[in-house]
Amino acid sequence: MAKKEIQSGIGFFERYLTVWVAICMVIGVLIGVYLPGIPEFLGNFEYANVSVPVAILIWLMIYPMMLKVDFHSIKKVGENPKGLVVTWVSNWLIKPFTMYGLALFFFNVVFKNLISSELATEYLAGAVLLGAAPCTAMVFVWSHLTKGDPAYTLVQVATNDLIILVGFVPIVAFLLGMSNISIPWVTLFLSVVLFVVIPLAAGVISRTVITKNKGLEYFENTFIPKFSNVTIIGLLLTLIIIFSFQGQVIVDNPLNIVLIAIPLIIQTFLIFFIAYLWAKVWKLPHNVAAPAGMIGASNFFELAVAVAISLFGLGSGAALATVVGVLVEVPVMLQLVKIANNTRHWFPKTVKED
Repeated sequence: MAKKEIQSGIGFFERYLTVWVAICMVIGVLIGVYLPGIPEFLGNFEYANVSVPVAILIWLMIYPMMLKVDFHSIKKVGENPKGLVVTWVSNWLIKPFTMYGLALFFFNVVFKNLISSELATEYLAGAVLLGAAPCTAMVFVWSHLTKGDPAYTLVQVATNDLIILVGFVPIVAFLLGMSNISIPWVTLFLSVVLFVVIPLAAGVISRTVITKNKGLEYFENTFIPKFSNVTIIGLLLTLIIIFSFQGQVIVDNPLNIVLIAIPLIIQTFLIFFIAYLWAKVWKLPHNVAAPAGMIGASNFFELAVAVAISLFGLGSGAALATVVGVLVEVPVMLQLVKIANNTRHWFPKTVKED
């Protein structure tokens, strides 16, 4: 696939997301260092350790993505169960634990003399949150760029969302408990309800009501595009707030951004190739294999950021780690798109791909 074709599948904001994230990081740091009264003021608006301003912004991020999930597609699960098995096992039985292992190794062993044990624990917690939150929305973009089967991708995403509802909390609690981190169960469950259940329900209700009244074509081609930039804007504003709380910490420890990024990048490539090569061994078509790999490699970073803030606070190392995940995701995923497209010949051809 030509570079021009790849770029055409992503909107202006998405295409340069890493640039916008970097700019917002700088703005947030400058606010934190030179205008500390702003994060102090925003810190007053909390309920059950959840920042109200950030919660509102995260709803803006997640709701447009939930609009794209069609749960009626679940009835197609039986058409090709092998692809779903690859997705489910990679996302929930492999990814969280490889992320934990890599983060533990790098933060507690390799970088032991570069960061404090307290920061290492917080960074590990942030990595765990990312590892337990596989992608639910951006995968539609990655699937499109690899000519993935859109109907099958919908099934993968829809079932993945259902698993998040029951699997995210116990997996995170188990892994954080292994690190001797105190688990505020109320806050953890509240975060899942606020940032998964409520926007998911809102998305399903919106899809049902609008489709019934104005038709599916209007919903997909007119209503959803109205929110095309809302997710990114909400994300960028959230990052400014987060980095305003992290400002002085980052100025004092700029190397930490790089240190956090290293295990996250390795994990992204690792989980992609686990799912992708597994699909190759099972001789699945490329338009099923590529999305299966992309879902695990990409992260539901909105949820990870939200829970990190709720559990550990805006100024925590855990929140910083999840934000670094946002920073590295787009360029890494575009590289994986290129790899997937260059290895299309590894897989059996399908009528749709010819």
